[in-house]
Amino acid sequence: MIGYLYLFVAIISEVIATNLLKATDGFSKLVPSVECLIAYVVCFYSLSKAIKYMPLNVAYALWGAVGIILITVFSVVYWKEQINTPTIIGLGFIVIGTVLVNVFGTGH
Repeated sequence: MIGYLYLFVAIISEVIATNLLKATDGFSKLVPSVECLIAYVVCFYSLSKAIKYMPLNVAYALWGAVGIILITVFSVVYWKEQINTPTIIGLGFIVIGTVLVNVFGTGH
């Protein structure tokens, strides 16, 4: 269970860091740049701790899939970016792939 807690922290900090990455304006703004780098350090540290307690393929699949979905939602809501049908279909494939890795993967 602790592995999933570390993974949760890794996902949330990665979503924060990626959104801060946009706010850095190409790392030309100091405060968002420092915050972004700190969030990425927290992200990768937490991910490294998570994979001590769970299989790498499961952790990475969840980290990537949940992260990209949350970042997409955040980009639409906060940054007012547009998405289209192929993007939504692609996100669906990511979810399907993640479910397959978790249900049928040999890591559990």
